[in-house]
Amino acid sequence: MIQKENILKLLALPQAQAKLLDSAKSNIEKLLDENFLPDWAMSTLAQLLESGAYEELNDRFFTVIAFGTGGMRGRTIGKVSPSAELGKVSEQGTPEHAALGTNNMNDFTVARATIGLFNYCKKYCSANGLGRPSLVVAHDVRHFSRHFCELIASIWTGLGGEAMIFDGPRSTPQLSFSVRELKTTAGIVVTASHNPSHDNGYKVYFSDGAQVISPVAEGIVEEVSKVSWGDVKSRLNIDLKDVRAVPAAAEEAYIKAIEACVIDTQAMRKNKPKLVFTAVHGTGATLCPKIMRHFGLEPVLVDEQMKMDPRFPTVKQPNPEYPETLSMGIAKALEVSADCLMATDPDADRMGVAVRTRDGSMRLLTGNMIGALLEEYRISRMEEFGWIKEPKNCAIIKTFVTSPLQDAIAAAHGLKCINTLTGFKWIGGRLEHYQRQLASSLNGEDYDGISYERRRELYQKHSTFFVFGGEESYGYLATDYVRDKDANAAVIMFSEMTAWLKGRGMTVDEYLDEIYLKYGYFYESLKSVYREGAAGAKKIQDFLKSIAEKPIEEVCGVKVAKATDFFKDEIFDADGLKIPREKFFFYELENGYKFAIRASGTEPKIKFYGFAKESVSDKSQLAGAKERAKAELERMLDGLEKIFDAR
Repeated sequence: MIQKENILKLLALPQAQAKLLDSAKSNIEKLLDENFLPDWAMSTLAQLLESGAYEELNDRFFTVIAFGTGGMRGRTIGKVSPSAELGKVSEQGTPEHAALGTNNMNDFTVARATIGLFNYCKKYCSANGLGRPSLVVAHDVRHFSRHFCELIASIWTGLGGEAMIFDGPRSTPQLSFSVRELKTTAGIVVTASHNPSHDNGYKVYFSDGAQVISPVAEGIVEEVSKVSWGDVKSRLNIDLKDVRAVPAAAEEAYIKAIEACVIDTQAMRKNKPKLVFTAVHGTGATLCPKIMRHFGLEPVLVDEQMKMDPRFPTVKQPNPEYPETLSMGIAKALEVSADCLMATDPDADRMGVAVRTRDGSMRLLTGNMIGALLEEYRISRMEEFGWIKEPKNCAIIKTFVTSPLQDAIAAAHGLKCINTLTGFKWIGGRLEHYQRQLASSLNGEDYDGISYERRRELYQKHSTFFVFGGEESYGYLATDYVRDKDANAAVIMFSEMTAWLKGRGMTVDEYLDEIYLKYGYFYESLKSVYREGAAGAKKIQDFLKSIAEKPIEEVCGVKVAKATDFFKDEIFDADGLKIPREKFFFYELENGYKFAIRASGTEPKIKFYGFAKESVSDKSQLAGAKERAKAELERMLDGLEKIFDAR
């Protein structure tokens, strides 16, 4: 058994004093002061210190993992994993213990977050005359996801609340739906979305089914910050005796709700497209094929990737944004001559797509392309079916960093286009805003019991009808039954559109070109610059501070025409609502091109978003416009990375 005194002696060694950050030493000492770390954790600390793994210790302990406005995300397997931490490794490569560290996702940080969330919910329920705080928890397939799910539920019931968990991995959108369906105070999904396999995360939803936003988010953050390691130590033993299972009826209700996403109920049966689907080892395997069959589709599955596995063994990273992630699915699509390949990420909230072109090859679509296709299709078909009667009272909701083509489509049809900050929580929050506007017209009727058809009519008379929402990072939503991006529903929406186009004798990429000829050629690109660890985090924050104090004046010789600082400037959206302040910057250049800069909220990287538009009057000009936009945007983004490195 390793004693506290032994660890303190190792911390006091000259090399440790020289190489460990002060904050890392302080956070280690605070854990030690509570005298609750189990033997494996004490041995892990000793092994890291004895081996001189100071960089690893700095990464693990330089800060306490931030419980931000949406939750937290971080490593659950270290870069260096001592034998005491690895213990007995599972068949799927999961160590016995999640990576020790105040900056990691492990039992201690998960417990701290859960206690803080419970304390907020208890105060909220008390202030609003509600009963005990209730919670539903879902989890994806990642290392420790089930363990964290059970720990969260155990802590919640141990503190006096009610908790429900699913019997296995479930998607993030199903958790969002279940919060509303089960009328719980809050919801949590244990997931790191499309991050690398060594990560995991903790995403919080409130009673409206959306990720938390102001003022709830800040209230939860404040409560989490009050929780000490001393509060954590008595909550680490899992006891599920009072934890209930999510009823099967709630799952069936979720599948039923996806029916509202379908506009033309006959399209998929009349012109059944040949579809390939892959879950890329994630939760999409749980329900997505079942949902597709529910609508009469017969998906060809990429069998190797339908097995849920936290290692994501057939891909480098389980992100449907990356072409290599879809390579196995594309090979299957070519083999069976499919019209389309669709892939979901580990928690099935994002969808990637490749489509068959006229020459038989498969073409990958960007998230912006998918969003524009679905938006144009859904608005046009809703108009055709008479669903849109008051366009000015209908809205598309997107993020500022999503293609301006979607603004143009909405404007041409007479719809509002609401731009939000990055993150689907803002789209979910706007849906709750519209529902509250509608409340006075319901005469006390339960909103969740109202049919989708009647919702359409009521919203266009008394509030704003949500037609479609999305973000460039492959997330889409068609109704407000779910308050987060939903790949299960997106697969059905894209299948319907593909079927309709097949009936017209048109391929998906031909339809996309038709959209460009109607609205202009829009092209977008993203450059992400990674900077790992404590030093990387500081570099990113220093750069954001630098451009806040001295905005960029030109890029690659092209001068900036307008710079907008979302932290300093007052900005209002199409509903007349003020955009919350955030470290986010948007620039317009004199040549008409645009770019945005923001740091990722979940990964150690800074993102540069580029936007191009070229006018086209006929099909003969399209190829040239595409070449010009791509070349100029790549040049601009390369220039931005050089500016980042130089500042």
